[in-house]
Amino acid sequence: MKSPSMTGEIRGIRGESSIKAAEDGTLADVTIKTGERVDDLQRNGLQIIQDKSEFCFGMDAVLLSGFASVKPGEKVIDLGTGNGILPLLLSAKTEASHITGLEIDEKTAEMASRSVRLNGLEERITIDCGDIRSASEKYGASSFDVVVSNPPYMTKGHGLVNPDSRKAVARHEVKCTLEELIRETTKLLVSNGRCYFVHRPFRLVDLFALMRKYKIEPKTMRLVYPFSDAEPNMILVEGIRNSKSRLKVLPPLIVYESEGVYTKEIRDIYSF
Repeated sequence: MKSPSMTGEIRGIRGESSIKAAEDGTLADVTIKTGERVDDLQRNGLQIIQDKSEFCFGMDAVLLSGFASVKPGEKVIDLGTGNGILPLLLSAKTEASHITGLEIDEKTAEMASRSVRLNGLEERITIDCGDIRSASEKYGASSFDVVVSNPPYMTKGHGLVNPDSRKAVARHEVKCTLEELIRETTKLLVSNGRCYFVHRPFRLVDLFALMRKYKIEPKTMRLVYPFSDAEPNMILVEGIRNSKSRLKVLPPLIVYESEGVYTKEIRDIYSF
């Protein structure tokens, strides 16, 4: 099976326009601004607004949404939610009572909020504009059962920082370091609460060391390989606050059977 478009762009919805979304049983206008597009997430009819000039979601967010385990009735927060892709996908894949997305960039947070309205999910998803570094002050200690995050992969010293400030924040630890993310995660989690991260393998030692430093025990990890004979390029990690030491390593997750052809497991995660 050929791999479909990552987001299945809906043709014709571009530029400054207005479309209808369900809101409390009525119809509400949701503005699609110039330069934005509406993409089909191919899951429960969900759609997302993205700006082609900004940082759009990728496979890492989709894989994290499939890796994260959320029990019915639990409260979830996505730290650094970007355009809101994780809250949207988790609303379809889980029975979480409520999902919060925290995003520092006001423009991006506003766009994510419009995506929530577009899908009529205001009762289940809240998008807040704020700084991860003060998240525990904003929400209070032990406020969530689950934390998820697709954080910037690069430190300031890794590679060239994108001159576009929004893309730089998404890729490099400009606004929040990995340590600050882990510190706030443990404060936000209830005791024995769970967290789920997607990161790069070269940061695995840093990630585990910081999780242990802040009393989050790494419990499950899975390496993601683009091809079966390639090196891994992503890692999925589950941690539990105040848990005992015991790490389970899951079988490798292979993305492609051959060039442009997804494996069955990837197709299942995407719901193709």
